[in-house]
Parts: sequence; C-alpha cells; structure tokens
Amino acid sequence: QVQLVESGGGLVQPGGSLRLSCTFSGSIFSAYYAMGWYRQASGKQRELVAAITSSGSTNYADSVKGRFTISRDNAKNMVYLQMNSLKPEDTAVYYCNAKGVIIPVAGTNYWGQGTQVTVSS
Repeated sequence: QVQLVESGGGLVQPGGSLRLSCTFSGSIFSAYYAMGWYRQASGKQRELVAAITSSGSTNYADSVKGRFTISRDNAKNMVYLQMNSLKPEDTAVYYCNAKGVIIPVAGTNYWGQGTQVTVSS
C-alpha cells in the first residue's frame, strides 16, 4: 500500500518561492510509479502541474514551465516541487500523486491529502 503525505504549503507573496515535499511509503518498488503534482483552485477542475518518472523524465503544465521544478529522490522516498516566481493564479490546493505504470500496479492512483498554497500580498 502506497501512502503519500504532502508538506510545505503556506502563504507567500507574489514573486516569492515555496517548496513542496511529498513523502511516499509502503513499497520499495519506486520504479513502479510515476509521481506528479496536481492542483485544484477553488471552483476549478484539478489539473496536472508537473510529473516525473522513476528515471527522472519530467513534464510540466505550460502555465508553470520555467517557474516550477519537480524532482524526486527515490532513496529517500521523496518527491518535491520547487515553485519560483509565484503568481496569485498559482493559489490552489496542491496534491501529490503516485501513478502505477508497471503491472500489477499499472492504472492505480494514490493521492495525498493536499496542501494549501496561497499567493497573495
């Protein structure tokens, strides 16, 4: 069983930075999962912000390219989202996600509880 716990959210001024962390546990087979960060702003659909494979390949939403960086440390069972040049429109609840990519876990999804990021002056 995979369990995810996010941390690092909070209030930050526009142009500021914040680093989110996600701890994943419950399996030693980290290569079975791609990791991602999603966010959901009030009244909007949840959207993919960034994703990373077990080997380090990444992809980002166009809205955060050049500002956000996703990384993972499989030895520490951690995934991170470094957020720079934050904008008010980045305000949302951010969720850590683990997506199974190898059978028998392919197709499974695990979610953290979410951490609030508020960008406001």
